Amino acid sequence: KGFKTRFHLYTVPGQVFYNASRKLILRGVDGIVFVADSAPNRLRANAESMRNMRENLAEYGLGLDDVPLVIQVNKRDLPDALPVEMVRAVVDPEGKYPVFEAVATEGKGVMETLKEVSRLVLGRVGSEA
Repeated sequence: KGFKTRFHLYTVPGQVFYNASRKLILRGVDGIVFVADSAPNRLRANAESMRNMRENLAEYGLGLDDVPLVIQVNKRDLPDALPVEMVRAVVDPEGKYPVFEAVATEGKGVMETLKEVSRLVLGRVGSEA
């Protein structure tokens, strides 16, 4: 539709220690890729990170329905990787968001995830124009 688009991608660590950085980056966000870890010992951390993200968005008057969100379940190559359904049950129990499997170190699933969040963001921008 004649728009020139430019994407700025930011990554933030999941650890609660970095909450101030995560909160700041969410300010003015147009789309989110939530990266969940497939390792069994990270299931609780995935849930905590999602809860924290919801809280941080709420401080800006936003909810998850206000921002396009895609979930990437990473580290699918781990021998003890949890089933995607189990990870999703923790971070997206209602099954509302697109989910992509990934092995980021090999680039698997990364472009597919970025394409989907880009499509969702551009769809929202296009409908607001």
